[in-house]
Order: sequence, then structure tokens, then C-alpha cells
Amino acid sequence: MDASTVEKLIREIERYAPKADVEHTGRITAVGDGVVALDGLSKAVLSEIIEFEETAEKPLKQSLEATGVLYGLVLNLEEDGVRATVLGDTARLKEGMLAKSTGRILSVPASEELLGRVVNALGEPLDGKGPFKNATLMPVEREAYGVIDRKSVSVPLATGIKAIDSMIPIGRGQRELIIGDRSSGKTTIAIDTILNQLNEPKEKRPICIYVAIGQKESKTARIVAQLAEAGALEYTIVVDAPASAPAALQYLAPFSGVAMG
Repeated sequence: MDASTVEKLIREIERYAPKADVEHTGRITAVGDGVVALDGLSKAVLSEIIEFEETAEKPLKQSLEATGVLYGLVLNLEEDGVRATVLGDTARLKEGMLAKSTGRILSVPASEELLGRVVNALGEPLDGKGPFKNATLMPVEREAYGVIDRKSVSVPLATGIKAIDSMIPIGRGQRELIIGDRSSGKTTIAIDTILNQLNEPKEKRPICIYVAIGQKESKTARIVAQLAEAGALEYTIVVDAPASAPAALQYLAPFSGVAMG
């Protein structure tokens, strides 16, 4: 080996700067009722996604995510740790397991690609029609617009029910609560309102988002079929958090539905 080669190797060694692979981690100290307490993760922020690591003793398989990784959502910050809700089956976690920060805030897809689709509370497709390709991610938790920046409610939203439209008319952008006992027709009013938008010109139809929380999957499937048969599914997004879904996803469903809109 000549002197020039040695000198070149020395220069390369001097320029070499190893990159440290740093991970922000915490350890589970308690598990129960869909919530975990973690020691550490002092740099975590509210609504941040954390990833639970696999262990040889208890592998994390068949999780909510296609990658096989189980995630959690930070909901409470404490002096010596955090508390997070589990976006999946809590039974697969136990004390002593590690969780690491991802640096990502919980976000869901929001674009016209979602029209006519059925998704879960995380925005993942449930209808077998494939993933979204160009959807923009919108954070579930974000600062609301001020009163000055909001557009005034000026366009009526016809429900098709004469008693409502004549006595208590509703406007687009308005909040309206439907209160009633079990099996009193609350869902029927919502579905009839969505179907009634077929009477509007196609270019002026509002985007409708139906969020099913704690319902039987068979009932949600019947509603989706009803909307599809009438041609109303093309301007509707269905967010499904059935009774079989973890409590965390049922909690997130209405927030995700608003973020998608």
C-alpha cells in the first residue's frame, strides 16, 4: 500500500462521524381498562402516538395496524411519566414492556378519496377497496378557528322532515343535537337527512359524515347498503367504531369524523 492510499484512508477516518441512534422510550408500569401508565417518555406531548415494542415473552401479533405494531395515544402528562390509551387490544400488553415515542401527532386522512368509503376511527379502510393514495393527513386535535375567521351560517340544510324544516330549520355548519330514548328514531332522522341531500344539485351537495359508535356491525352494514342503493354514498363518509372495537377507538371516532370534514 503506497503512501497516497494511506493518506487517503487517514483523511476518510478523520472525516468519519458516527451517528447516534437515539430513541425516547418509557416502560409500562400499569395496565388496565384500555389505559397504560408509563415511566419515562418525559418529552412526549399530548395526542402523540407511541409505539409498543415487541418482546420475546409476549409478541405483538395480529394488531390493529397492518405492520403488526401496536400503538397508543398519549392523553395525560405527569411529572415522572405519561398515561396513554391503547389503540388495540390491551390484553397483549403487560408491565415492564417498553414503548417508544414516534414524534407523530394522531392524524387521519382527509380528502375526496374518502367519499363513498367506510373507515375506522384511525382512517383505515374497512370496505376492502384498498388504501388511500393521495389523502392529506389532518391532526385530530388542532386549534379551532376564531369566531371572526368562521364563515357565517347562511345556507339551510333540508332534512326532508317537514316538522323539523318548518319549526326548527337547520343551517350548514350549525351544531344540532338529536336527543331521544333508545329506538326512538334518532338514526332514522340522520339517515333521512343524508338521503334528502339527493334533492340538491350535485355540485351543491354537502359532504355527509356518518359516525357509527358502539353499533352492531350488521346494522352499520345495512345503513351503508341503504346509502349505496339510493346513490347517497358517493357524497358520504362512514366512520365505523363498532361495539367490538376497543374503547379508545370508540372515543376517537367522533373527533376523527370532524377532522375528516
